[in-house]
Amino acid sequence: MNWYAIVKRYYDMGIYKIDPADPMYVGQFVQLGKITEEQYKEITNIDFEA
Repeated sequence: MNWYAIVKRYYDMGIYKIDPADPMYVGQFVQLGKITEEQYKEITNIDFEA
């Protein structure tokens, strides 16, 4: 499964968010090991902070 493509598509559609308090936080996928910190930055244009 290409998690990067899925997360990016949902982020671009406005479903996944950059707010860590939001249950649809993109960073959850970094924490779960589905995407890398570099991929998080490519998707959001923001550095990942654990």
